Amino acid sequence: MKKETTFKILAGAAVGAVGLTTGIGSVILFKKTLPRPKGLSQDVISKFGDPEKLAKYDVIKASAREWMDKQRLEAVYIPSGDGLWLHAFYLRAEKPSDKLVIFHHGFTGGAMDNAVHAMFFHNLGYEVLLPELRAHGESEGKYVGFGILDRFDTLEWVRYSRKRFGSGVKILLHGTSMGASTALMALGLDEIQETVSAVIADCAFTSPYEILAHVIKNDYHLPPAPILKAAGILAKKDAGYSFDEYSTLDALRGNNVPVLFIHGREDTFVPTWMSRKNYEACPGKKELLIVDNAGHGSSVFEDQPLYERTEEEFTRLYLGS
Repeated sequence: MKKETTFKILAGAAVGAVGLTTGIGSVILFKKTLPRPKGLSQDVISKFGDPEKLAKYDVIKASAREWMDKQRLEAVYIPSGDGLWLHAFYLRAEKPSDKLVIFHHGFTGGAMDNAVHAMFFHNLGYEVLLPELRAHGESEGKYVGFGILDRFDTLEWVRYSRKRFGSGVKILLHGTSMGASTALMALGLDEIQETVSAVIADCAFTSPYEILAHVIKNDYHLPPAPILKAAGILAKKDAGYSFDEYSTLDALRGNNVPVLFIHGREDTFVPTWMSRKNYEACPGKKELLIVDNAGHGSSVFEDQPLYERTEEEFTRLYLGS
């Protein structure tokens, strides 16, 4: 009897410890990921890239930011479908153009994280639109959308673009990290299928649930399922969505828009298998570029000639020269 009693006490203590860990973990997860970031943190490369390579990357980024600072940018504001004001910077093409690229930055980032990409596509003759995702920068919002909410904001930017530049404008969606997942999730909307010419998705995660599960398991060595279940309840109550209610795989299931998937082979934050999974789920025209030695969000800096050559060939094929 004593052994049985001791076992029950230990088992109860273990269950209680797991429950406590789950409760605390879910609250911490919610508070660290969903509320509006307090100012702009380091970009995804500085946070998750290889420190030994950052000096090389910083030279490329600084040059692009210096170029961007010299451009005349127009501030644009539009309403979201749920009543928020969304902000973007618009960079006019040097000559009238029928091609437009809409960029999406990553989690806790900002529009200027896409300076290198903006300079490249501007030089190709594109109109350039640089939105700030909801709950980032000057875009309103109390909670981050993780692509699930942002896909509807993308639709509003596409509608704005077609109204401003004409229904014949060829639209390219381009995103990095959470911005890439946003662009892919937007493909699940019929109007996006009918109006967008192509998508470039750099290091996209498949869903908020899978990327958060990966981080919880690999960085904190905790069981992700109970923590995400509890945190998902908080997210649904306060932010209006749960982590597993939508994914890039859902959006890609009936996709007909050409997609270029890009990922760094050494990405330890959003694992490369997520882009492979996205690629496999995409039934339409598609390409996959895996960049050697590149970490999270750093493919363009690790091998800029390969990255931009692949982009130019892809967009020339689907948007014209």
